[in-house]
Amino acid sequence: MTYEPAPEHRFTFGLWTLGNVGRDPFGDPTRAALDPVDTVGLLGELGAWGVNLHDNDLVPFGASAAERDRIVKRFRSAVDAAGLVVPMTTTNLFTHPVFKDGAFTANDPAVRRFALQKTMRSIDLGAELGASTYVFWGGREGSEVTAAKPTGDAYDRYLEALNFLCGYVRDQGYEMRFALEPKPNEPRGDSFLATVAHALTFIDHLDHPHMVGVNPEVAHETMAGLNFVHAVAMALWAGKLFHIDLNAQRMSRYDQDFRFGQEDLKEAFLLVRLLEGSGYEGPRHFDAHALRVEDAAGVREFARGCMRTYLILAEKARELDADPRFAEALAAAQAPALGVPTVGAYSPQAARELSEEEFDLDGLARRGAGHERVDQLLVERLLGVA
Repeated sequence: MTYEPAPEHRFTFGLWTLGNVGRDPFGDPTRAALDPVDTVGLLGELGAWGVNLHDNDLVPFGASAAERDRIVKRFRSAVDAAGLVVPMTTTNLFTHPVFKDGAFTANDPAVRRFALQKTMRSIDLGAELGASTYVFWGGREGSEVTAAKPTGDAYDRYLEALNFLCGYVRDQGYEMRFALEPKPNEPRGDSFLATVAHALTFIDHLDHPHMVGVNPEVAHETMAGLNFVHAVAMALWAGKLFHIDLNAQRMSRYDQDFRFGQEDLKEAFLLVRLLEGSGYEGPRHFDAHALRVEDAAGVREFARGCMRTYLILAEKARELDADPRFAEALAAAQAPALGVPTVGAYSPQAARELSEEEFDLDGLARRGAGHERVDQLLVERLLGVA
């Protein structure tokens, strides 16, 4: 297998990913900015399926209506020429100083109203480009001084904003779903909707919860020291995995956005295996960027590497699941038994039977779980010696 990406793999990148100029809090840019049209051309050459964007990745903040239309028309032509689609868009509610205290949860009502106006216009842009998913990353939604940001009121305002925007999409007749992107911190000290579990709970309180899912990101859950595969599995279990951001991250670091697979190949493998085996049909979006030390050639290698690593891990997952030794190890570990109901639905008779059941606790305690062999077979497959 050549591991060459093709549109059917549904790989996507954001304009902000390949267009990252290598700036960090301590250093100036190390690469020239990329014209969005050039980014689209490069993605088409590399075999990607789509390109995603924040509103201001494409249209500069404060652009006139005429300038906006000219830019969008030029971009649309480039997307079509490259054979790409625009499956997801979002809005930048974090860069401009007006959002320093948040957007939907800013204490100042005028800031909140402007954030909603900006998002409505960005949703219009996404609909114009054919996007079916709209992502919300609350980069400035949170606090450093908890006493200055009444948390219950902040969640009320967050809920109000999402309800209003759901109403807007419905009123406009757009075929579009929303996806919340959780993150525990950075740039705020403590972010609202910090994890997938936070987001799922929040969604339950919306007026139209069926319209809203989650967009988990590898780096974000990993920053919090959490198991990303568990987070994605929960989103799938809840029927709420609307989009996903793939990258790599070392635990307890700032948001590194490394090339997919650069760190913790085992977790990356388990994630790919989960996605490929779950029936998930959405984009595989790489929200990452090339290392600051790279030039334009390195950016190309970065993008190619993200997709190739995914395809390699997908093949390894298929090989592992087809290995009879692995199936035997799973059976010995009683993994299939976890899919069998424990007691079924409650009934008085079932409760009586359970209360009268006798257990060999000593025997159960002595029984080995068999997890070591399962894990070793997985590691050997990854190492290429299986």
